[in-house]
Amino acid sequence: MCVHTTPCPDSTSDARDLAAVVSSHPEQGWSLLCNGVVLFDDDGELLPDGSAVADHHEWRAPGLVPA
Repeated sequence: MCVHTTPCPDSTSDARDLAAVVSSHPEQGWSLLCNGVVLFDDDGELLPDGSAVADHHEWRAPGLVPA
């Protein structure tokens, strides 16, 4: 799907949400990425095969480093 000079991560990659946005709908809370992933404002994802991925990020306060 991606035709950028530097290809975006594939939809099966762990970095899939770093792909370029091709259609943004902030009023509806979602964006379509060039790899076919729909990224939601709550960081959930809908993959091209129809499977859903819940928020899988580990959020930390700025400045905190794991011991």
